[in-house]
Formats: sequence, structure tokens, C-alpha cells
Amino acid sequence: MIELNFELARSNMIEQQIRPWDVLNQQVLDLLYQVPREEFVPTDYRQLAFADINIPLGHDQVMLSPKMEARLLQALSVNPNDRVLEIGTGSGYLTALLAKMANNVDSVDIFEDLVTAAKAKLKALGISNVSLEVGDAAQGWNRQTEYDVIVITGSLSVLPEHIKQQIDEGGCILAVVGEGPVMQAQLINHVSAAEWYTEVLFETWLPPLINAPRSKRFCL
Repeated sequence: MIELNFELARSNMIEQQIRPWDVLNQQVLDLLYQVPREEFVPTDYRQLAFADINIPLGHDQVMLSPKMEARLLQALSVNPNDRVLEIGTGSGYLTALLAKMANNVDSVDIFEDLVTAAKAKLKALGISNVSLEVGDAAQGWNRQTEYDVIVITGSLSVLPEHIKQQIDEGGCILAVVGEGPVMQAQLINHVSAAEWYTEVLFETWLPPLINAPRSKRFCL
């Protein structure tokens, strides 16, 4: 098999997929050039590292498409002093991008093999401001900590109140909410003690977050 020209494929991904989807934040675009996406893709899918698809990771989990990851990063506007919680490490690629933007990232995944693989990849790239843990974070994680940003990489039928309680004022949560076939990527902003503002970014679909609470109207 002919090896893909990764640098050309990376440039084409950014210019043909990501910019046309209104991702114009220069910091985000620079990170997509700097962090080697192909290093986080399972070996069998390496040639598809820059394709506009969700890539299977096993366990019925996926690596998000490049344009979705980029659009989410742009919406989050992570600051250098932010504390980030990522629920669902997956491939570790989004983890790496978040770590490049934030002060530190706590990332947790229910599957040990995904966490082990992500640790190795992040270490190889010299990314050290990430704490990776194996666990079930659907019910919240490290609850005594308030974060500036929470990113949930599996879909939810409803956003649990206990996750909202972990966001500091001025912070935000990025979640895909709803039931298939169409869900909404939402940015939920904690404006003040009693005020929240939800921005719908786009429609999409993601596998559900394992063990996530379900809305009563979806429970039979």
C-alpha cells in the first residue's frame, strides 16, 4: 500500500473540510497543523486519518471527524489558565488539542486500553499537563473540583444536573444532547450563579456515553 502524504493530507483537510465549516480561529488551525492526528488513529485506519468520517476505536466508540473536533475547539475558546475535564478520552487526539490550549486537562475513559494507548501517544509528543484515568465518569468525576470547561465526547439524552454543578461561573460545557438519528452539539454557558445560556452549534450524531442518565421520556 502506498503511504499517504500526511502533510499534504493534513493541509487538504484544513483547507477543504475545516475552513469551509466556518472554523477560522487561527489558534485552532495552527494546532491542527502542529498535533499529528495520524499518530492517534488506529493502525488499520491510518490511511483515513484525515477523512471526513468518525473513525472506529473499538468498544463501539469513535474518533470524531476532523471538522467536528475543530468546530468544538473553536466554540470552547479555551484559555491558557483553564482547568478542563474531558469525559471520554477516546483516541487522545482531542485531549492533546485541549492540553495545548489549557492549563491542565483531566481526562477519563471507561476503557482501560484506550487510556493506555492515549497515555503513550501523549507522552511521545511531550504533552505532560494531562491527567488520564480509567473510570466511569457518566455520574461526574472528581466532584470536589470545579472546572472552567467540561467536554463530553459521548452523547447524552439529557445533561445531568451533577455535571452542571462542576462548572465554575463563566465556564462552559460542550455536549451532544438528544436521541438519534439527529442530536445537537450544544455549548452550555454558566453565565452567573442562577443563569445558564445554551447555544446550539450544529446537528450531529454520536454513540451514547456509557451509563449516562436518561431522560424520563426516553425510558420505557
